[in-house]
Amino acid sequence: MFDKNLLKGKRILVTGGGSGLGKEMSRHFLTYGAEVIICGRREEVLQKTAKELSEETQGKITAQSLDIRDSLAIEEKINNIFDEGPLDGLVNNAAGNFISRTNDLSPNGFNAIASIVFHGTFNMTNTVGKKWIELNKPGTILSITTTWVWTGSPFVVPSAMSKSGINAMTKSLAVEWGPNNIRLNCIAPGPFPTEGAWSRLSPDTEATSGSMDQSSMSSNPMGRVGEMSELGNLATFLMADGCDYLTGQTIAIDGGAYLSAGGTFSSLGKLKDEDWTNIRETIKKSNEKDKKLRS
Repeated sequence: MFDKNLLKGKRILVTGGGSGLGKEMSRHFLTYGAEVIICGRREEVLQKTAKELSEETQGKITAQSLDIRDSLAIEEKINNIFDEGPLDGLVNNAAGNFISRTNDLSPNGFNAIASIVFHGTFNMTNTVGKKWIELNKPGTILSITTTWVWTGSPFVVPSAMSKSGINAMTKSLAVEWGPNNIRLNCIAPGPFPTEGAWSRLSPDTEATSGSMDQSSMSSNPMGRVGEMSELGNLATFLMADGCDYLTGQTIAIDGGAYLSAGGTFSSLGKLKDEDWTNIRETIKKSNEKDKKLRS
């Protein structure tokens, strides 16, 4: 679809780059000549991904551990990266989410999402942006949001609120930082099945088994979920130099789903109390499994 040297000479940092959407976008950036730095909390996953993508694409990729909930760690990491060479692009992909009735949420449950998606994304954006402004260097920031920024979505209120904040940040900074030649845009993907997200958004319980896939396909005008290569192509286009005049936009890639239906999880309003109890237990087990992998 693109010239093989489309991103040659660019250095791009991808948060949450060890798996899922971040891994796929990193693969595309490498394929078209960029140097990629992936970061996240799971060191083992990052290193495995870096090795895999390096061998596959023959591109330059490095993995660095970073918890974007820690603003001081962000500043130190970004300074270190810029000491080795300035970045050209930042992809805010790191996120967290799980389905829950809002009245069941604890403050800690809300903060678990907001600290990554809302605070973490802002701190990454502002830290990198300040470096570009200081160096008088142009840059491109791409943030992954959702179509919930337009429709809202029940049962994922912390994520919907946080992603909406990132949407507002993108539009605001596109104007504020436009004179500095810093572009900001968002991609709002529909369902692109990934193992990590699916374990929390479509937990394998009797009440919800396959509900995300079935709901996504039945309500989608194209009758399917997204393919990773489609997302990678859009991210590559937005990170390239050919669309320098495009800024402050949120682009949906969902097969037209959000235009034809309500929030993604509207159908979960039919679940009963016992169903939600089972869902919480399933998500809890998934989180405990992730903690063991990180330890």
